[in-house]
Amino acid sequence: MQIGSQAKGCDESPMSFSRDLQQKKVLVLGAGVTGLASARALISRDAQVTIVDDTVTLDSEFSILKPAAIKVSDFDFLLISPGWKESHPLIQQAQAAQITLLNEIDLAWAIKEERSPGQKWLALTGTNGKTTTVEMTAAALRAGGVHAVACGNVGKTVIECVDSAESYDVLVLEVSSFQLHWLQRAEFVASAILNIADDHTDWHGSFESYAQAKLSILDRSMTAILNGDDKEVVTRTTHWNGRKVFYSLDTPGPGEIGVVEELLVDRAFVSDPQEASMIAEVVDVKPTVPHNVSNALAAAGLARTLGVSHEAIGKALSEFTLGRHRIEVVKEDNGIIWIDDSKATNPHAATASILSALSVIWIAGGLAKGADVSALVARAHPRIKAAILIGTDRPLFAAALAEHAPHVKMIEINPPSDYQRGGVSNSFMEAIVAAAQSCAVSGDTVLLAPACASMDQFVSYADRGDRFTNAVRKALG
Repeated sequence: MQIGSQAKGCDESPMSFSRDLQQKKVLVLGAGVTGLASARALISRDAQVTIVDDTVTLDSEFSILKPAAIKVSDFDFLLISPGWKESHPLIQQAQAAQITLLNEIDLAWAIKEERSPGQKWLALTGTNGKTTTVEMTAAALRAGGVHAVACGNVGKTVIECVDSAESYDVLVLEVSSFQLHWLQRAEFVASAILNIADDHTDWHGSFESYAQAKLSILDRSMTAILNGDDKEVVTRTTHWNGRKVFYSLDTPGPGEIGVVEELLVDRAFVSDPQEASMIAEVVDVKPTVPHNVSNALAAAGLARTLGVSHEAIGKALSEFTLGRHRIEVVKEDNGIIWIDDSKATNPHAATASILSALSVIWIAGGLAKGADVSALVARAHPRIKAAILIGTDRPLFAAALAEHAPHVKMIEINPPSDYQRGGVSNSFMEAIVAAAQSCAVSGDTVLLAPACASMDQFVSYADRGDRFTNAVRKALG
């Protein structure tokens, strides 16, 4: 079984995966969750593993080396964690030396083929909504009696689920553009593309490269569940020849999934596409906001590819609750709603969040990752009453607001001089909340939807959301 990619220069002949790894020297690039999980799987198969990272230096389980200490030619394989760019010197050296490059998902696929060849994989990608939708899909499968789990960029890594004693029938993979960039071998019964919008252009080099990474999931899929409301998805999948099932918030045509008179309906996975089967009521999807209903339609489509009944899907959707930091209502006080949508880490996600309310006190800013925020402001500014700007790239937001929405009040908040990222003090977020309080009146929504990554000022988007929640509760009781 081939487990890597080469021009990379790998022997193409079939081989036993486990036997091929025994005593082979594998360099794992990245000491994050994925890298460490991959290292454990490799070691359990008697590979000799070395872990290298540009920033991580300490781990209780493994010794972590710096790139300068590594001679790539000493290794048989390189295992690349998501986020490592092809331009990294170690990867460049490996490619020049024709050393096999592995990635975690392909490694997991090879293990799956040996351990559980009947296990089915579904996959999902997009700029926004991925985590919610894979969790909805897994819940729908379980409601239909399928032993399924969501994995990848949510919950456990793919390789942990494959190596698990659980013996899952189906894995539902959340796959990022970083992972898709390296993917070579894994295959999916069906995949979904939720949307394609400006994000991670700093990593991919251009929006076109980012979009192509997302679209490459189709190369590994038999059926595609595609967002018919997203112009990029519709336009860019025109020439793909697999089975395409479009979903939208509009009335579905034959072979599609959509909404009719407050009902989610299926005209794709039915015996007669001239008829429609009810999946659920729109109000069963909570919160009942357009982008979350769209997520539910995608999840329903993926579940239907494996034959899960409409009734089971409807039950799962009615019982499903969003994870933390996803349009999460923190507090309602004096007619003001405080919402934590810290997971809105790009303009596309923030736009959907802002448009779900009527009068918004918007907390925005952080690391924009090369994204342009002008289109966000141009579209959403009628809903924005005031903007509280934070983070490294807040000048981008200030410029966009000045151009498209000069009426919007802007407040810039700097961290206190003694503020430490990840520290005990929450004075920075408390100042942000106080500024929001000064602007908000009954009927307003105070919305943390930063449209940016968090790592310039917070440990993670979760840390940012938790600090917001704590500050709101401290201020309002």
